[in-house]
Amino acid sequence: MSVRALPYVLLLGLFFGSSLVVSRFTVSQFDPVAYIAIRMVIASLMSLGVYALLTGRGVPRDRELWKRAGLLGIFGTAVPMTCVVSSLQFQSSGMASLLLTTGPAMTVVLAHWFLPDEILNKRKIFGVTLALGGALLLALSGENGLPDVSRADPRGYALVVVGMISSSIMIIYARKYLREYDAFDVGSVRLFATAIVMMPFALLTAGFDLSAADAGGVAGLIYAAVVGTFVGFMLSFYTIKRFGATPAVMTTYVIPIVAGVGGVLLLGEEITGAMVIGMIVIASGIALIQEYRKPAGWLRRYPHRGSY
Repeated sequence: MSVRALPYVLLLGLFFGSSLVVSRFTVSQFDPVAYIAIRMVIASLMSLGVYALLTGRGVPRDRELWKRAGLLGIFGTAVPMTCVVSSLQFQSSGMASLLLTTGPAMTVVLAHWFLPDEILNKRKIFGVTLALGGALLLALSGENGLPDVSRADPRGYALVVVGMISSSIMIIYARKYLREYDAFDVGSVRLFATAIVMMPFALLTAGFDLSAADAGGVAGLIYAAVVGTFVGFMLSFYTIKRFGATPAVMTTYVIPIVAGVGGVLLLGEEITGAMVIGMIVIASGIALIQEYRKPAGWLRRYPHRGSY
């Protein structure tokens, strides 16, 4: 990886990791579904602004793109984000980020069966075993990263796992069906589709009761929408375009550090010895899994799952 890419890696890790911390704070003031719906609407409006002011072209009208990227938005963003943000009711942002780090292991296993150029070898199998073993270690230890809760609520783990499975499936889907499209168009339609789906879903299931939100909660929501979603999305695609997929992959290792330290400093969360050991095991497994090769196009490896 080029040294010039390092600031972008650190910024992406800061944006996505801090977004998890902010989400844990705001989930106590907003229903998770309503929180995500409002957040995605704000990010979508900013994306529309980019089309209007910077790209010199309108929003794409390709029906096939809308169908495919829309599906990606529903199952690759709306479902995972709802699951992960909801899980923050039961565990710390640092703990959630550690579990999310195992996502590439799930993707590699699925890719073996559905992508002809992503075959499992002995090194990858060992890496997957290590990564998932680290996550299992965390689950069996009952860690949740919360100082006032003695034992983890299994719903926190389950929600993250469901979110990662949905996200991993859609990464494979994107690799197969969206590689020929402009990456910014794909990402923008993905945002639009998520907002379009989440708004009525939130209205039907949770409503938009904002009475519990104070100034800090509103500021957190805006931060997560602008910095954690829109700016992070823009920066990730710029980084992939300029430096390739490797820096985007390296962000995986920065996010848990930012989320863990941020959670301790700002929310009074804990980082336990078991969490540190689990992170080392998971990171070792992911390092074995990754093949840092030059991508053929922006969506070659489609490494980013987006912020939470």
